[in-house]
Order: sequence, then C-alpha cells, then structure tokens
Amino acid sequence: MESISKDFAVQLLNDDAQRIMMLIRNQKNSLCISQCKAFEEVVDTQMYGFSRQVTYAIRLGILSSKEGHQLLSDLEKELNQLYSDVYEETQEKKEIGKEG
Repeated sequence: MESISKDFAVQLLNDDAQRIMMLIRNQKNSLCISQCKAFEEVVDTQMYGFSRQVTYAIRLGILSSKEGHQLLSDLEKELNQLYSDVYEETQEKKEIGKEG
C-alpha cells in the first residue's frame, strides 16, 4: 500500500475549498446568492462534504485536529465575507432603486 504525503493531502483539501469558493464567486446573480434556497442548499451540501473530508484526514492522522479546524474556519470566514459583500451590494442596489 502506498502512502500519501501530508502535503499532497492538504493540497487536495485546499483545492476542494477553493472549488467551493469558486462555485459561489462564479454565481453572477447576487440576488440568487442572497435569496435562493436551492443555492444555499448546494453550498451547505458542499460544506458538509468538505467537513467530512477534513474529519477523515484528521482520523487518518494526515491533519492534526487544529489544522483541520483551521481549514474549515478559513473557508467559513471566506464564505461569510462573500455573503456579506453580496448583502451590501444588494442593499446598495435597493437604495439606488429607491432614489431613481
């Protein structure tokens, strides 16, 4: 049985985290991000799957618990920032619409 290097495993997890971020960033319709239940469920499903991958890597000893939690925390922070940006953009558009 071949072993997988820790660096390779961490890179795969980072790639998956970036894929989730790109899924959200590529969503052009900010209104959908802020109001679409189907899109929220896709993100929730992706996050759940990613958390399971991280848990598995921790159980295998590829990541420490601290490293795993940091990966999840970093992704959650990025997602929260993106949602905040979208919310602010949506609010600005509403304000402009009221003025016009």
